[in-house]
Amino acid sequence: MNVLGIDPGLANTGYGLVARRGARIVALDGGVVHTAAGVPAEQRLASIFSEVDELLERHRPDAVALEDLFFGQNARSAFAVGQARGVVMLAAGRRGVPCASYTPQQVKQAVCGTGRAGKDQVARMVCAMLGLPGDPLPDHATDALAVGVCHVNHAPLAQALAVAR
Repeated sequence: MNVLGIDPGLANTGYGLVARRGARIVALDGGVVHTAAGVPAEQRLASIFSEVDELLERHRPDAVALEDLFFGQNARSAFAVGQARGVVMLAAGRRGVPCASYTPQQVKQAVCGTGRAGKDQVARMVCAMLGLPGDPLPDHATDALAVGVCHVNHAPLAQALAVAR
């Protein structure tokens, strides 16, 4: 199973492609789609769509896993994240790739064993789990890889429950 994990954002959308290889999970790709602050939102969203669509074409994942929208103090940034999530889901939907969403707490629990882990702990665990070098990846790429790992770990259970229903 290949999963494209996404950490959505208008300025920076992280992506990470992970795959289950037997009992191991491996990283196949990762990075960040950057958009410039001075560019109109519709052009930034079009750029995110285009780059994610190209990733879907190149890697042909079995699923896309996205981090859920988190409403903190800043509603404006939450709306921008929601728009970025929307264009990622549109790109996946146009290609028939199913999407799954996970809360930040679910992702942290899947990677670190606790939903209260900090960003640095998540980054270290992702690197350790995937056998990546200790050099720090961009935060958004690490977060996206963590979302992908979360889905790879949850997918067998979700599939078994769907069959049982």
